[in-house]
Amino acid sequence: MKQGKPKLRIAAVALAAALTVPALTSCDAISTAMDCANTAVAIADSVNDLQQAVSNAGNSIQDTQNALDQIDTNLKKIKDTTGNADLGKAVDSMSTAVKNVRTAVNNGDTTPDVKPVADAAAEISKVCTPG
Repeated sequence: MKQGKPKLRIAAVALAAALTVPALTSCDAISTAMDCANTAVAIADSVNDLQQAVSNAGNSIQDTQNALDQIDTNLKKIKDTTGNADLGKAVDSMSTAVKNVRTAVNNGDTTPDVKPVADAAAEISKVCTPG
């Protein structure tokens, strides 16, 4: 009887380990999705700031630059933490749109077209939304 207990104990430990690994993997996926969603919200907020800055361009071009800088920071966070190809593509698209707005502002355009930035932000939000 004593010989059966160690085998039972080993089986129980193996079963617990087998059940724990998928749970940890699942938590990582949920954590990654939450980080993605939170960053997508931060990007959306930054895009709103950008749109506000562009509509008030007569007040300060620096506000537009600050909003673009914040978007770049948030995009870098996503780029550094994702392995998702669709998300990487959306981030690249938004980076290009931000670069185009920045170039337009640097060339003296006080009301650059920010719609491509907003469209790219919507795509990031879509990719980051589970389901």
